[in-house]
Amino acid sequence: MKIIFAGTPEFAASALAALLDEHEVIAVLTQPDRPAGRGMQLSASPVKQLALQHGITVLQPVSLKGEEVQQQIAALNADVMVVAAYGLILPKAVLEMPRFGCLNIHASLLPRWRGAAPIQRAILAGDSETGITIMQMDVGLDTGDMLLRDVCTIDDVDNAQTLHDKLASMGARSIVNTLNFMEKNSLIPVRQDDALACYAAKLLKGEAQIDWSQDAEQIARAVRAYNPFPVCQAKLKDVVVKIWQAEVINAERTGIPGEVLTADKSGITVACGKDALRLQVLQRPGGRAQPAVQFLQAMPVHLGDHFSVI
Repeated sequence: MKIIFAGTPEFAASALAALLDEHEVIAVLTQPDRPAGRGMQLSASPVKQLALQHGITVLQPVSLKGEEVQQQIAALNADVMVVAAYGLILPKAVLEMPRFGCLNIHASLLPRWRGAAPIQRAILAGDSETGITIMQMDVGLDTGDMLLRDVCTIDDVDNAQTLHDKLASMGARSIVNTLNFMEKNSLIPVRQDDALACYAAKLLKGEAQIDWSQDAEQIARAVRAYNPFPVCQAKLKDVVVKIWQAEVINAERTGIPGEVLTADKSGITVACGKDALRLQVLQRPGGRAQPAVQFLQAMPVHLGDHFSVI
């Protein structure tokens, strides 16, 4: 099949790599190069880098609403457009250009977690499973008919990065399978039940400030969901500390939320609204994320010290 691929980050690059082994990718749409790194040099997206390695035409419009870019897409005469974490809205005219329309690789079991951050919201909510949905795109926000769904278990130790990696691999397999079924005309579209839908809002940095009055389980989910971005944070001795890894424990003694109950090589145990949280990997400003035993050598923490909201 002649495919236009639209995507930007690593999640999308995994799918593109799988498609290159099975089909003819005639062009790639990806976000314009952005400043990145300490030097803030313009950097090509993972999808663009992969496309260039394979000599594929790359288009990087700032919008798909313009007549010129729409003419470029129409002239490609594609069978289908595959979209994965692209980052731009596809107008109705573009959705209708390919012979089989546009398919989206979405990282949730729709209609649960429509929107920008389905991986993180699933972890925050304490979901036991998520997955990949291949969806026939329409003008709504992740509202199109479902063509294929694959389920993925969310393990207790999964953070946003590990779950992302699982789903990226699953999404790559799922889109290849979907296109194979499409060629055989054996797909049965299933309408979504809008009554079951919920919205996965875009992540905001302010969400990652820890509220120690919450249950330890809820905070532990946040630590996992916001790793690697935006990373949970709290203030200790007027220093902003990032919390990369933590676990819920039943503390032998209780304290007011944010109070340090123990601090040793196993971690820093902090009282919460219910139960306690053992901080295992932390990061000081200007430093690297490090296990608690190393963190304590650089920044001593004592019983009775308090973590607070930034």
